[in-house]
Amino acid sequence: MVGFVLTGHGDFSVGLASSVKMIAGPQEEFDVVPFHEDEAGEYPQQLADAIVASAERNDGVVVFCDLMGGTPFNQAMMNTQVVPGVEVIAGTSLPMLLEVLTSRMPESTTEELVDCAVEAGKQGVVHMVLTVDDADSEDEGL
Repeated sequence: MVGFVLTGHGDFSVGLASSVKMIAGPQEEFDVVPFHEDEAGEYPQQLADAIVASAERNDGVVVFCDLMGGTPFNQAMMNTQVVPGVEVIAGTSLPMLLEVLTSRMPESTTEELVDCAVEAGKQGVVHMVLTVDDADSEDEGL
């Protein structure tokens, strides 16, 4: 199995994990490491510990971060240099996580899941417009 670690600024990861649990139920090998400013000194070690522990239990690890270039992303990227089999995704969203979590099988590879995450992230951003058909409105006396 591939383990997942979710991190981000403030309670981003905690809130996203809460939504995942509400929609898809509890998840195996899904660790959450929030980054709070008042705990900035401990954060690098907390994230490293979660990644190492997940790597020891699994065939690979995907770290999901809120945005590229921030502390959670930078710390996750540093871990890719010392822990084999770790991949990092930035720009994590709820649609992305739900798709990847429901697609993950015991035989899934990190590469497959990273590809799935990127594609789900692209498809998860849409702009919808609700329009009313004028002909229908006239027929209804509106």
